[in-house]
Amino acid sequence: MLKSIMKQKLFGFENYNCSPDILVLGKALGGGMPIGAFTASTELMNLLQDHPKLGHITTFGGHPLIAASGLATLKEVIESDLIAKTLEKEILIRKHLVHPLIKEIRGKGLMLAAITSSSEITNDIILRSQEAGLILFWLLFEPKAIRITPPLTISNQEIIKGCGIIIDILNTIK
Repeated sequence: MLKSIMKQKLFGFENYNCSPDILVLGKALGGGMPIGAFTASTELMNLLQDHPKLGHITTFGGHPLIAASGLATLKEVIESDLIAKTLEKEILIRKHLVHPLIKEIRGKGLMLAAITSSSEITNDIILRSQEAGLILFWLLFEPKAIRITPPLTISNQEIIKGCGIIIDILNTIK
């Protein structure tokens, strides 16, 4: 199992030449169950012993069912081909999400942002996509970005359908 972990990049930072001081894990770790993890070196964790005493990071901590769910999810991600397929799905999204109003697509895997030429276009696409059954989001720091973050288990057919919804909406924007 360790060899399969070493071949795959489990975390986004592994795609870049850096090592984080702190790694925070959330939603995806629980496979649908509420969980959060905060990891750092002993030295950094010791800095958080006071003011307040780590009490602020245990919202989803400690329950055996949640911990079992996290472990089962991690095993599934590591032992399956979900990560490899994620990169293939990114390519599929980039192939099908081409339009003059999309200036670029940023991101990696299934955490992408399609950049439009204006926040008005972005707002229109996000709101109208929701009406068509496609859930998209905004980014807090880039008003022209459409956040595209489907689940790892999304099918190729669902990707093509979702991209089609976005393209259809873009085609109505002047």
